[in-house]
Amino acid sequence: MQEKLTKKDVEKIQAEIDHRKLVLRPQILDAVREARAQGDLSENFEYYAARRENGSNNSRIRYLERMLKNAVIVEDESASEEVGLNKSVTVYLEEDDAYKTYKIVTSIRANSRENRISIESPLGKALLHHREGDRVTITVSSDYSYDVIIKEISDADEEENDNIRGF
Repeated sequence: MQEKLTKKDVEKIQAEIDHRKLVLRPQILDAVREARAQGDLSENFEYYAARRENGSNNSRIRYLERMLKNAVIVEDESASEEVGLNKSVTVYLEEDDAYKTYKIVTSIRANSRENRISIESPLGKALLHHREGDRVTITVSSDYSYDVIIKEISDADEEENDNIRGF
C-alpha cells in the first residue's frame, strides 16, 4: 500500500532508519556478543533477549525502508484561508452543540487521542479545501452522516512529538 507522506515525514523516517542502523544496531550486536560469551546458550536469557531485540530492530528498519520505497509525496495545495494539510481547524458540531479542533495530517501521523486526523479519513476528506463559515456534510457510511460548520482555520504549530506510526 502506498503511504502519503510529506517531505518532513520522509526526513523523520530516514532519520529513524539512520539511527537504528548506525546507533542501535551496533549496540544490540555488542549485547549479543557479550551474552554469547557467557557460555551455555541453552539457558542464557540475555542472549535470547538480545537476539529478539536485534530481530525487532531489523524488522522496523525493513518496514520503514519499504514505506519510503512505496511512498507518494504530498504537499499542501490549499489556499491560506482553506483547510489543508498541517492546518488546524475548529468546527462546530451541531448534533453535540460542541466545538472541536483538529489538525489535518498524513495517515502515518493520525492520532485520534490528540485530535490529529488523516487527510484520508471521512472527516479529513470532507474538510479539505473548505473555508471558514462553510457547512460541511461528513459521510461516515451509507446510513450515517452529520454536518459541521467550520469556525476557524489556522496554521498548526509544528510539533516535534508528531510520531510516525509504529512507535
